[in-house]
Amino acid sequence: MSNRSATLGYWYGTADRPQADAVDVLNELRDYRAAEAAMRRRTRTAMGMGETDLIALRYLLEAERAGKDMGPKELAVRLGVTSASMTSLVDRLVKSGYVTREPHPTDRRALILRSTPGADQEVRNTLRDMHQRMMEVAESLSGEEAALVTAFLRRMRAAIDEIGS
Repeated sequence: MSNRSATLGYWYGTADRPQADAVDVLNELRDYRAAEAAMRRRTRTAMGMGETDLIALRYLLEAERAGKDMGPKELAVRLGVTSASMTSLVDRLVKSGYVTREPHPTDRRALILRSTPGADQEVRNTLRDMHQRMMEVAESLSGEEAALVTAFLRRMRAAIDEIGS
């Protein structure tokens, strides 16, 4: 039983209870989330983008890799933002050179958003080292460990998704 459980178990109970190991796991998960949030802030700063802008660019890059077109309406739904917010966001991404607007091939009223080649390369350059380090850690797990961690994270996600539903 670590001293960490005794000092950081406020939300979950105290270290003298049997769930001390669970408190350690939740504290480490919280620390990971804080480190990930700090990494996202550094990435946004390095790229001169806001959180929603960076997420939007990620969604566009994912859609393009999957061979799918994405317009402002689809992106707004994915981000959970209004059409007015979407217009401002797309304007910022276009102005900064990360995204282009193209006419839809079959619907002349619609647009397709595409990341620029420079955007894809900048994201890759900015995140390459971090992704490599994360992959090395994940690859160091045995098959059994990877299955255990994956199952745990899926159950945690399900527990969080149930809140407020």
